[in-house]
Amino acid sequence: MALGGQLILLTGASGGIGRAIAQRLAARGAQLVLVGRAVDRLEGVRDILPGNHGIVPADIATAAGRARVAAAVDALGRPLDALINNAGVSRFTLLPDAAPADIEAQIATNVTAPILLTQLVLPRLHRVNGRIVNIGSSFGGIGHPGFSTYCASKFALRGFTEALRRELGDGAMQVAYLAPRATRTPLNDSAVDAMNAALGNAVDPPERVAAAVEAMLLAPVMRDRAIGWPERLFLRINAVFPALVDGALRKRLAAIKRFAAPAPNSP
Repeated sequence: MALGGQLILLTGASGGIGRAIAQRLAARGAQLVLVGRAVDRLEGVRDILPGNHGIVPADIATAAGRARVAAAVDALGRPLDALINNAGVSRFTLLPDAAPADIEAQIATNVTAPILLTQLVLPRLHRVNGRIVNIGSSFGGIGHPGFSTYCASKFALRGFTEALRRELGDGAMQVAYLAPRATRTPLNDSAVDAMNAALGNAVDPPERVAAAVEAMLLAPVMRDRAIGWPERLFLRINAVFPALVDGALRKRLAAIKRFAAPAPNSP
């Protein structure tokens, strides 16, 4: 679908990837509804975009926040053309060191929130051209040490995407999953950056993810996508021969654990 004049709801709009997506789509003439928790950061994104766009300060991990988003969409008086579920949180830590609150926050933000928001938005999506893009991760297809809860949340989001696509398969609405690899965003803490550098992991700019989102929205038929090589290869190998990936990650495990270890003075 052409993006000019399309009404698109974008969550996590004030983060690194969300900001890049907003800039890319606004430059193509889309009208955006930007959702995020911090009003000042949302205003900062809106102010650099061409055109007129709405902002909805809301925590979509709460029922009140999701209701606020639905009310803002209703006030526009027209159906959405696309929903981009981009909001997400991550914690890099070994499971024994993980705070229960951080585990709960990752599941709430990365799994429960997009499912419940999608449920609310579905009746508000265009029945012919409506599209849903769920921003996941390559860790939604490869379990990685130090990210056990994050991986679980992205595996869940990928499963939700697949099931919903099939549930809507008798209509024209389309649903797809995008799996970025490591991306340079505020979501990563310094330990993640240090680990990626030490292991030689490729790290993409947010703009590469934004370009992939645009390509998905423009495609006549949306397909799930994964960004980066050899990550796409590893995803395929892990699906068929997971023991090979087990062995490859085992060789890196000492380094991963070193960076994931809590700081000496941490509680």
